[in-house]
Amino acid sequence: MRSEALPAASAPAAGSDAAQAAGGAPKSAPGSAEPDAAPATGVTPDEPGVDRKTAVFTALKPEGEEPSAGSEAAPKGDVAESEPEAKADSRTAAGDALKSTPGSAEPDAGPAPAPVRSEALPTASAPADEADAAPGSAEPDAAPAAPVDRKTAVFKALKPGGAGTPAGPEDDAAPAAGGAAKSVPGSAEPDAAPVDRKTAVLKALDSRPASKPAGSEAGAAAGVDQPTAMLKLPPQPAELPAERTSKFVPLRADEVRAPAQPAGGPVVEAERTRQQPMPPLPPLDLLAELTNKPAPPETPTRTVVRRVKIWTPLLVLALIIFAVVQAVRPLPTPSLKLTANSAYTFEGDKPALPWPGEGQGFMAATGLGTVDSFGEQKAVPIGSVAKAMTAYVVLQDKPLKPGAKGPSITVDAKAEEDGGLDAQGESTLNTVKEGDKLTQHDALAALMIPSANNIARLLARWDTGGSEEEFVKKMNDTAEELGMKNTKYTDPSGLDATTVSSAEDQVKLGQELVEIEALMDITKLPEWTDPSGKTWRNYNTLVPYDGALGIKTGSTTKAGGNLLFAAHKMVGDTDQLIVGAILGQHQAPIIDTVNAASKEVMRATQDELDGATIVKKGQVVGEVDNGLGTKVPLVAVEDVKAVGWSGLTVKLELTDGAKSVPQSAAAGTHIGTLTVGEGKSQVEVAVALQSDLAEASFLDKLTRVG
Repeated sequence: MRSEALPAASAPAAGSDAAQAAGGAPKSAPGSAEPDAAPATGVTPDEPGVDRKTAVFTALKPEGEEPSAGSEAAPKGDVAESEPEAKADSRTAAGDALKSTPGSAEPDAGPAPAPVRSEALPTASAPADEADAAPGSAEPDAAPAAPVDRKTAVFKALKPGGAGTPAGPEDDAAPAAGGAAKSVPGSAEPDAAPVDRKTAVLKALDSRPASKPAGSEAGAAAGVDQPTAMLKLPPQPAELPAERTSKFVPLRADEVRAPAQPAGGPVVEAERTRQQPMPPLPPLDLLAELTNKPAPPETPTRTVVRRVKIWTPLLVLALIIFAVVQAVRPLPTPSLKLTANSAYTFEGDKPALPWPGEGQGFMAATGLGTVDSFGEQKAVPIGSVAKAMTAYVVLQDKPLKPGAKGPSITVDAKAEEDGGLDAQGESTLNTVKEGDKLTQHDALAALMIPSANNIARLLARWDTGGSEEEFVKKMNDTAEELGMKNTKYTDPSGLDATTVSSAEDQVKLGQELVEIEALMDITKLPEWTDPSGKTWRNYNTLVPYDGALGIKTGSTTKAGGNLLFAAHKMVGDTDQLIVGAILGQHQAPIIDTVNAASKEVMRATQDELDGATIVKKGQVVGEVDNGLGTKVPLVAVEDVKAVGWSGLTVKLELTDGAKSVPQSAAAGTHIGTLTVGEGKSQVEVAVALQSDLAEASFLDKLTRVG
């Protein structure tokens, strides 16, 4: 191996002979030319007894001890020691390289076992009497030391020298067996004897001088065993501190250290770079790189094939997910659709009813529409016909079942007092006294048959808790809900002429009243007996004839005779209800005149009513759609007969009968209902499946869109 000479510190003024170890190499000063030293006495590479596997250690001499002038190395056992007053450095190892000061150059004195470059490290300023030679001088090798035990570790004692140490005649180098001779810079010495080539070589370094002499170079290398690892100790400071301290050197620095700069040259800063991550490779290129197989050249065909290979699995996965979702998501609710005509028109011309010559009138069939009308439909006083709205509001707030009497109503002083107004021409129930009890049924009967004004006001106070004004507001709100545009109520009895309405508006109200069976049970009575036993007749003389249901009469001098009436007629299996109103009859006696006119109109309307078969049994009227493309026809289970009159158009509607349609069912299963008309006159016929309704198949589920 080659070792390089390190620069040395300032050379001492005077030096003594270099101490050598047996088999060591002399140390020469830089710049000098000397032959290699002869091998030491008794130490040769072939000499038996030398343990070539022995590690060599370097012992450093503590700082502060000065050698005695003129001392010589004296071998003793394995290590040569200096005089007590001047202890020498003991630094030898088997095969140690020759240590030289900077600037020296010396040839080999003799053959070495192997050419090895040793690195001369700088030393501190030495005293004048040091064993090393002065720079530039040439001197022969020191006397060889006595042979030492080669199995013993050899230590080098280094004398630390400072730049300010005074020169002295004493030498501090004491060679050990197998050590290297220390030479003064500038001297030329022969190489030391060869050493065991299998021994590790350690280099003892002198203290670095304060400054490096200009032009100095590394000294000559000593021959060592080439397989031996060279360990270099760091240069020692010019002046060692009293207490040695260790310096932490990290195994790895965060930043890259700049290389050493040449002396005297320009300072070049090392470029700091960071490795950037490479962009990801395409899958096929990455596979080619991993398999060490280059990707084939890109061609249109290869591009198409690659895209097919990539997208085909994704497409198959998407189709599988789509199929699973289609199969498990809820099925749509089957719906019914009417395929038959949605309307039917009776043959013939529209009927003309026998209306009176004055006033206004209106006639309709519940659930079918308007039969006929006459006069201008405008707001006029209606008298006691207003009590029909009073009864409707009470029954809406406090419903009454058919045949029931309802809650009791206590007669107050106001009702008893108002009962005496019959002497002034009012219609009243004058048999009630304060504290009497009237059932809701009796109070409604007194309201609708003898048309008692005092009971109308009593019901208003009972319904609202004492306020007639609040009750009147309820009457007007209800009229608005029913679409009675020409109606306004100002009192519960209708006695005030400011309570007005039209025949059409009253028919709208009458169509609601005929649906209340408990009220119709009262109004169709020709007379009623009060709790006191007095009998009162019904001013509606249409009852109990021709299926008349009564409702309410009303007459005043200003309003004339007025009547809201109703009747029913059986047409086939249908009980058809009709409602009419005639207002403004002033021919005396006004109440008899309005009754007579109403009777003619009622009978003529009943005669106009007729039944017609609009759908026959087994006829297809609709279909059921399961929402997945499957449709099954629906047929009527019996004839559908509608009630009407000539020129009347009735509507047909297919409904599910408030029942959910099944996803699958056998033929003949009732699925829905075909209805004609509205209310009590409505005709309903069941419809059934013409064939089986099968459950949706997987293909139907898979291909559905909605």
